[in-house]
Amino acid sequence: MTHNIKQPTDPRFALKDRLLLVGMALPLVTGMVLKALFVPPANGIEISGAHIFLTVKLPVLGDWPITETQVNSWLVMVTIFFFCRWLTHGLQPEGGTRRQHVAEWIVEQTDGLVQSNMGDYFKDFSPFIGAVLALSAFSSLISLLGLFPPTSDINVTAGWALLVFFLITYYKMKCGPLHYLKSFGEPVAFLAPLNVISEFATPVSMAFRHYGNILSGTVISVLMAAALQGLTQLLLGWLPGFLGEFPFFRIGLPAVLSVYFDLFSGCLQAFIFAMLTMLYVAGGFPEDDYKKKQAKKKIRNA
Repeated sequence: MTHNIKQPTDPRFALKDRLLLVGMALPLVTGMVLKALFVPPANGIEISGAHIFLTVKLPVLGDWPITETQVNSWLVMVTIFFFCRWLTHGLQPEGGTRRQHVAEWIVEQTDGLVQSNMGDYFKDFSPFIGAVLALSAFSSLISLLGLFPPTSDINVTAGWALLVFFLITYYKMKCGPLHYLKSFGEPVAFLAPLNVISEFATPVSMAFRHYGNILSGTVISVLMAAALQGLTQLLLGWLPGFLGEFPFFRIGLPAVLSVYFDLFSGCLQAFIFAMLTMLYVAGGFPEDDYKKKQAKKKIRNA
């Protein structure tokens, strides 16, 4: 049996390739256009939350604001979707394009990360962890385009942390609710109140860690840019014409800070969030007790 695999030289392949690239870029361009049209420019130092585009009035739930956070989150997800489609376009059993090698490398690295941190039982968690890494990283990196990063909104990171908390609880209860309740009394019973507090502190710490690091980087960058502009006016304001108004000291240093706070820190926080997700879920799963329970169940059924 022969497989009709379209090669990169096929005109239809190239056309679809371009359409996927347009699909990747169009959401980001849309976000920049929306910001230019509807978000008022800042006067001086202004650190605020997400801009509210409109408010939908619902009969029961009340007002539902549509903010930059929601819009940019969807734009990021659409961008990731077309990016994945572009990476996997034209997959071949052997060889393949360079992007196929990149896609295979991403899959291998994610599988290895999950395997080393969660074990064999959670090997199917790779797509979820890959999605967490991509969504978190892209949501932070769009600040490089001047867009509001969804990760600097506590509602976003809190939603992610709550989802992780549900997964942790689900796997902790794999041996039954009674076994889950008994775990709060380990290693000694009088530590149960502290264990309960620790249980609910997990999603709170995950949410605030991610949100705080991204937001603090944005605040520091804005303050540094404003300080450099003021320093320029103080030292070089005597120059004639536009030279006295041009912010010379803002050339270079803000870009270096952006590389750290926007690029490095954004990717680092995505990695940390994914690592905590894996460690908390796998660490809360009573694997030995679950295997014993399954073995007893098989014997009983037999």
